[in-house]
Amino acid sequence: MIHRLMPKGLDFSDGPGFTQLLRSLQLEPTWPVNAANLGSLETPEATTVLAARYRDGVVMIGDRQATEGYSVAHRRMQKVFPTDQFSVVAISGTAGLAVDMVRLFQTELEHYEKLEGSRLSLEGKATHLARMVRQQLPMVFQGLVVVPLFAGYDELEEVGRLFTFDVIGGRYEEEDFGATGSGSREARSYLRNRYRPDLEEPEALSLAMEALVAAAEQDVATAGPDPRRGIFPTVVTVGSSGYDELDEARIQPVAIAALEAVR
Repeated sequence: MIHRLMPKGLDFSDGPGFTQLLRSLQLEPTWPVNAANLGSLETPEATTVLAARYRDGVVMIGDRQATEGYSVAHRRMQKVFPTDQFSVVAISGTAGLAVDMVRLFQTELEHYEKLEGSRLSLEGKATHLARMVRQQLPMVFQGLVVVPLFAGYDELEEVGRLFTFDVIGGRYEEEDFGATGSGSREARSYLRNRYRPDLEEPEALSLAMEALVAAAEQDVATAGPDPRRGIFPTVVTVGSSGYDELDEARIQPVAIAALEAVR
C-alpha cells in the first residue's frame, strides 16, 4: 500500500516510518552539538515513573517533579502520555529530549496507521520505541539520557503488557510491573513485596500510588502527592476500552490513602 501512496523515488528500505520519510526527502532535522559545552549544561530531569499489570490491563503513574541538579525545576511536569488509543508511554531522564521523543513517537504511530490502514501491534510499537532510544546513543555519551516506560493493551492477546528499556535501546518485557527513573529501585522494591497477578484495577491503582509514595520517601528527586499544593501524580489506565487518564477527583482519595498507608 505504501508504494501506491507515496511519491516515487523515495527510499523506504528502512521501513515506512515518518523519520524515514523525512530522511528520504532530506528534511530530517539535525542539532549539531558542541561537546566542549556539554560539561556545564544543566537540563531538567524527569524522575520516577512506574507501571503495573492488573487482571484486565495496565496502570501507569508518574510523579510531577523535574529536578535540575539539587534544585526543583518544575513541580507540575507531565511525564505520562498517550501514544494512541491502546498504549501509553512515560518518560524519565533529560526532560526536553524525552518530550520530543514522545512527540515523534506519537507522530510515527499515527503516520504508520494512516499508511497501512491499521494500528501497529503492541510488540511492534515497543520495538520501534527501542529503536528510537538507540538513536539517542550519541547523546547518552554526553550525559543526556532518555529512558521511557511503555505499556498498553494487546488487542490480539487481550492482556495488558508493559516494557522497560535501557539507555542503549535494549527492550525488556516485564511480567508484572516495571519502573524507571531515580526512584525506580525503591518503587520496584515496594511492588515486589506486595504485587499479586490477580489484582483488579482499583487494587493496582492503590498499589502503584503507594509504590510512588514509597519511592518519594527515599529518593529526594521524586515527589509524591502534594495535597497542600494540590499537586497529584498523573495516573493512566489502559484496558480493553482503551486509554483513560484519571481526573484529579478520582486520584485525590487514592493519593491521600497511599500517604496514610506508607509511613
